[in-house]
Amino acid sequence: MGVLILPSSAYADHPEPGSSQGGTPGPAAPADVRITTELPRKITVDNTTEKTTVTATVANGGTKDSGPVTLSVVGFDGMKITAVEGCVPIPEGRLPQGSNSGYACVIDNIAAGKHRSYEVAATFDLQKTGKICLPVTEGTSEKLIWQQGPVPFGTSQPTPNAPDTPLLLGTDNVPFGPEKPPAADDLPRTGPAGSTLPLALAALALFALGGTGIWWTTRRAGRP
Repeated sequence: MGVLILPSSAYADHPEPGSSQGGTPGPAAPADVRITTELPRKITVDNTTEKTTVTATVANGGTKDSGPVTLSVVGFDGMKITAVEGCVPIPEGRLPQGSNSGYACVIDNIAAGKHRSYEVAATFDLQKTGKICLPVTEGTSEKLIWQQGPVPFGTSQPTPNAPDTPLLLGTDNVPFGPEKPPAADDLPRTGPAGSTLPLALAALALFALGGTGIWWTTRRAGRP
């Protein structure tokens, strides 16, 4: 009988320093399971490649284990999520309205007092504003437990001639330079194609995304 290998991620008693700014419990939040997410207070964008990395943390501050949950990492505007360690892409048709990319992380359980952290690769077009959103749903359902964002990263002091630009969480970016026309490959790749994850995990994650359009207050109108 085959064994389903769930995503690997870091465990610890206390999450690394970060911020739950812009987060709020969802209507399905259980009483004894206090799920929250955290983002770093500061990230750095390479001014040449526009690449950056973000640590997304989901924690259980309650007194009982969480059971299965799904963490999603979604980009908006100038912030595009290009990969999340151990997770699979959200199909374009399941992305919330206004978003450009996203990944889903299926988690078997988060014990009380524990957390999991995921390394997120992204690009940030410094000629635009950019936001990120972290919703957490119960198991493979559309029941929203927690949602952080969409919360902006940005700077009020652009540094176009520096090697990189520091961006602060909760700060609207002040774009510099002319607006670039959209490239033909700007749309996110969808589905598990090209992923190194087991096919069983990809199938499970995509099943979990069946209700994505219902999770979001900014959901795409008319999507199934």
